Amino acid sequence: MIDLKGKVAVVFGLANKRSIAYSVAQKLAEAGATLVLSYQSERLQREAEELLSDLGQTGTGRAFQCDVSRDDQIDALFAQIASAFPKIDILIHSIGFAPADALKNDFLLTTREDFRIAHDVSVYSLIAVARGATPLMTDGGAMLTLTYYGAEKVFPNYNVMGVAKAGLEAAVRYLATSLGAKNIRVNAISAGPIRTLAARGIGEFSQILNAVTARAPLHRNVEQAEVGNTALFLCSPLASGITGEITFVDCGFNITGV
Repeated sequence: MIDLKGKVAVVFGLANKRSIAYSVAQKLAEAGATLVLSYQSERLQREAEELLSDLGQTGTGRAFQCDVSRDDQIDALFAQIASAFPKIDILIHSIGFAPADALKNDFLLTTREDFRIAHDVSVYSLIAVARGATPLMTDGGAMLTLTYYGAEKVFPNYNVMGVAKAGLEAAVRYLATSLGAKNIRVNAISAGPIRTLAARGIGEFSQILNAVTARAPLHRNVEQAEVGNTALFLCSPLASGITGEITFVDCGFNITGV
């Protein structure tokens, strides 16, 4: 059994109970970690605090506001965390966004601004929060982000997010190299398609789910808890020799041809 008692995990992107980040946070909390949740704006504060309660973190966990597109808020967040905890051990980055038009329109029509926003929020934010977290990871630790197979293969209506995820995966490898000397590991999970709130923005999403069921070796779609279990492993001492890797949790879909 993995024991994370005494460890502090900072989680970005926990929007609701149906999000992948919730399953990851749940597994970390069950293993004994203390959670710090980041919420984007004031209107989401109450929901973040309720999620902490649902995760059994009342009185121990904390929730702080942070818009990851603003460096001043990232700096303020980690200053608040530093005042509340002597160190942090785990960083979860579950953030991805692209404007709706950039997903539903032909990829050729992607605007410069939509491209910038998708990469700023989905890719650069990992670099920015990693830089903020590093001084607090005095005993080393683990950073983990969430990606998707659309970084490697073309999926309908994924468009600029696929390009952004490819950038995110490259960032994982470069960050792993930058932070290895500090005993900080950086990895990513490439989860199969899951019906989350974010997935609603992808047209014909049901077709992707059906394709996985038909072609994946396990002939089903992955469950959120399975992603959470893998995240727990990758953030634990059991994965002490793993960094810079993209781990697929997709029922084997990525290995198939036709």
